[in-house]
Amino acid sequence: MESEYREALYYEKLKRQTVRCVLCPKNCVIAKGKTGFCKARSNIKGKLYSLIYGKTSGISLDPIEKKPLYHFHSNQVILSLGTRGCNFRCAFCQNWHLSQNPDTYLQDITPAQLVNEAERMNSFGIAYTYNEPFIWYEFVLESAKLAKSKGIENVLVTNGYVNPEPLEELLPYIGAMNIDLKSMDNEFYQTLCEAIIEPVFNTIKRAKQSCHIEITNLVIPTVNDSDKHFERLTNWIFENTGADTPLHLSRYFPCFELNIPPTSLETLKRAEYIAKKKLKYVYLGNI
Repeated sequence: MESEYREALYYEKLKRQTVRCVLCPKNCVIAKGKTGFCKARSNIKGKLYSLIYGKTSGISLDPIEKKPLYHFHSNQVILSLGTRGCNFRCAFCQNWHLSQNPDTYLQDITPAQLVNEAERMNSFGIAYTYNEPFIWYEFVLESAKLAKSKGIENVLVTNGYVNPEPLEELLPYIGAMNIDLKSMDNEFYQTLCEAIIEPVFNTIKRAKQSCHIEITNLVIPTVNDSDKHFERLTNWIFENTGADTPLHLSRYFPCFELNIPPTSLETLKRAEYIAKKKLKYVYLGNI
């Protein structure tokens, strides 16, 4: 069975054929025959394997602005693909059918085929998106290396939940990242995403030193739509990444397990007004 999968990077062997995955801050301890939180990495006979290496849920050409990236190869399209699984479980996930469904239909693809397709379609780059790309680490790393050797850019659309060592290995091959900063409160991350906030802060600060970054904040009514939240968000971005970091304030719609009514345009305009006091580039999305 293990021959169908790729042995994972970033894990430790423990006693009794148990392993610890150290790719992301969850650091899942996984017993033999079990799968980690992300549903994409499994302990098979005492070794950790990626269940999704070379498996994609779909490929398409998207405008780069859809990622959203507004200051990176503007007005161009980029070859985009994802797989399944996620190391978050956001109650409001807009791609839950990919992130939370272990039975998502997947097609086979190799890094060489992916890069060849980008060249054939004259795409300037490849975007790893739709679900969380860091859990697809082995495939993304190999593909990104090959793409960069051919002069093709690599883009990550990510929640930023990754440990420092794998991030450092991948960053030299990444041209741009859009990183979700979902809230400024750890309680939000714990309650609604089953994660913690500090690793996301660390990823944003480190990525800013290495590649182009833009930040997205999904504004959810009654949850993270207060003036205090927008002020804290703005101040953190300004102090840690600079006034020139683009911020996308995105409109929420009910999805997956959250049924709060959609965000009003008035709320987004209020957030935009506050953010523009310190940030040069603030955009409204999903409107």
